[in-house]
Amino acid sequence: MIHMKNIYSYLLTIFVCLFLASCGGSKAKPQTSAEEHFQKGERFFESNLYDDAIASWEKVRDTFYSPELSMLAELKIAEAYYVSNRYEEAAIAFQDFLKQHPNDFRAATILYRMGLSYYQQILSPDRDQTNTENAMYSFRELATRFPKDPNTHEAKNLIQRCKTRLAEHEVYVGRFYLKRKQYIPAIDRFEKILESFPEYYYRDEAYFYLSKAYLKTKQREKANKVLIQLTEEFPGSDFTEDLRKLIDKED
Repeated sequence: MIHMKNIYSYLLTIFVCLFLASCGGSKAKPQTSAEEHFQKGERFFESNLYDDAIASWEKVRDTFYSPELSMLAELKIAEAYYVSNRYEEAAIAFQDFLKQHPNDFRAATILYRMGLSYYQQILSPDRDQTNTENAMYSFRELATRFPKDPNTHEAKNLIQRCKTRLAEHEVYVGRFYLKRKQYIPAIDRFEKILESFPEYYYRDEAYFYLSKAYLKTKQREKANKVLIQLTEEFPGSDFTEDLRKLIDKED
């Protein structure tokens, strides 16, 4: 009996060792696989095969084997979306990355890329301006958190362009109300432009339509004040002369 017990113990030990070895082998396999997929993604990216690169890095991300490698794969996917002009997916990917890793050492660059991704999706003044607002938020976040970053200067220039587009949108909406004789909403829009976008280059147009709306609502005194301000800021503008004629016509 003692002899049989020893044989049983010996066989059990061998079985356990073989089982552990097989487990160890299966654990090493995904690590190698994840690394291989990552390297494949790198090669695809360098060959401008961005869809294939994204597919490879998604496999890396989905293995969950290495948090560091998965995180790098997430960032690579966002970058691949961006360079392949898939800006909607890029913006979402960059934003998701920053939500999960807000203090990543690459945060400044990611904010800039995210802002550019939204900026590339900006629509004409008569369309929805959500992307404009998102781009401006991203650039402002960069400028606030990383004032000395090399991309901050350009981000500030792009903020001004975003503001211009938002002001143009407000002018479009204000004129829309004005044409439909909805004068109070029109006034609200034009007043908002002058208050919120004091550096808007085409303020003379906003002044003109604001004064016109004032005249339509029998606010002659306010219309005259706008004319004075318009004359001081834009003496040579066609809108200045047109407004003067319009006010004289109302006499």
